[in-house]
Amino acid sequence: MVGVNKVILVGNLGSDPETRYTTSGLAISKIRMATTRKVRRREASAGDSNEETEWHRVVAFDKLAEIMGKYLTKGSKVYIEGRIQTRNWEDQEGNKRWMTEIVAHDMVMLDSRRDGGRYSGGDPQSQEAPQAQQRSGGGGDKVEFPDVSEIINLDDEEDYI
Repeated sequence: MVGVNKVILVGNLGSDPETRYTTSGLAISKIRMATTRKVRRREASAGDSNEETEWHRVVAFDKLAEIMGKYLTKGSKVYIEGRIQTRNWEDQEGNKRWMTEIVAHDMVMLDSRRDGGRYSGGDPQSQEAPQAQQRSGGGGDKVEFPDVSEIINLDDEEDYI
């Protein structure tokens, strides 16, 4: 039986995207994204609630990475769809390290100034007009993204984190 690995996040960027290019020209963008939920405590009086914020590492490739780098900024509200990936490595001191992240394959910019543009791994209809692909659209061809560990030099892990 085939498993399902799908993540959907709606939240805000904690900082501007970091976009880099591999030597072969592949764009890689990473963002830190916060999701917040209200939590009602049993011991709290009626109507009292607290908020809990969870931080997520999100990475995107190719055209989606370029669009993230060009149009997103700290505080941007976005919908991200992707898969969860955990990778591990040994650091320079020989300690085993690991990181869990979301590999994004679809994004919808939810800020009103962004007109709800939707982007997949495929080429958008117009990069100059991000609103050209609406939520119901989808537009470009889906792209199979490589495993992150295959394209990132794990010796430079501190730069990636």
